[in-house]
Amino acid sequence: MSGVQDDEEAMAAAWGDALAAGQPESPDGAVADAARELNQAEIDSLLGFDDGPGVADERSGIQRIISSGLVSYERLPMLEIVFDRLVRIMSTSLRNFTSDNVEVSIDGIVSLRFGDYLNSVPLPAMLAVFKADRWDNYGLLVVDSALIYSVVDVLLGGRRGTAAMRIEGRPYTTIERTLVERLIHVVLADLTAAFEPLSPVTFEFERLEVNPRFAAISRLGNATVLAKLRVDMEDRGGRIDLLLPYATLEPVRELLLQQFMGEKFGRDRIWETHLAEELRHTQVTLDVVLDEQTLPLSGVTGLRPGDRIALGAAPGAPVRLRCGEVALFEGQLGRRGNNLAVRIERELSRSQEEG
Repeated sequence: MSGVQDDEEAMAAAWGDALAAGQPESPDGAVADAARELNQAEIDSLLGFDDGPGVADERSGIQRIISSGLVSYERLPMLEIVFDRLVRIMSTSLRNFTSDNVEVSIDGIVSLRFGDYLNSVPLPAMLAVFKADRWDNYGLLVVDSALIYSVVDVLLGGRRGTAAMRIEGRPYTTIERTLVERLIHVVLADLTAAFEPLSPVTFEFERLEVNPRFAAISRLGNATVLAKLRVDMEDRGGRIDLLLPYATLEPVRELLLQQFMGEKFGRDRIWETHLAEELRHTQVTLDVVLDEQTLPLSGVTGLRPGDRIALGAAPGAPVRLRCGEVALFEGQLGRRGNNLAVRIERELSRSQEEG
């Protein structure tokens, strides 16, 4: 009995030595490191949070699985063109608004969940909720604190070359909210103009919030498109985040899927004008139908020169004008000089033509 216990203790000691030495297999072939605990680096790699050099753009693990459920904005190529147009329009309108040298650029366009963005909003900030009138849905415009103080400083006559003074630990004043609201109205007007060639829509300002919880315009798990705009006013400036849920863009999804567009989004005015002018000069042949009869084939083959076919139309009965097989007009037959003439009385609709 004691010999059996000695053998078991010896086997347990051998297994312990194998685990300590990093041997891959135990005496019976089982994997020895099955009970080994993962360290923090391995856990981060599994979850996809490895921020080491050279892997910034590579995602793995659970994070990659979650992100695969989102729709990438690159599937809507026309949306990027709209945002580029927005940047050009904003650069001009903000120069007129601030009477200063303003440059607007796009820092990036990403797709993410609405809840993830609300949790990452840098506070303090102002969140403007706006409505897309014809699309019957909402969007979000976020102005960070750096741009808020810069706009207030510029509009109130602050000196150039000095950074805007930022006061921590206090809410925004009524003057600051009013000035930022004017800025938001300018941006929304530019956004309306950017979408105008694609689809007529009006973005209307609804309310201004400072707490992200009160700016919930969509469910937390819904996918959204985030455009990060950078506004530079010499040594001052900040950032504007434009957030559009995919539900808001759904009415124009087919238009946003288009790959290539011109200045007029695919319409060629020169070709349209040329085609219209050529159609007006096109010659067509019109046939005046006095009467129609159905005859047997034997009666048609039995016709000889000099035979007469009696028409069923009474004198003064209306006649039809046809172009091929399509009846176009109805009129009266008459004479003008030595020629027969037809005076058009009315135009035939499709239902009348079939009747």
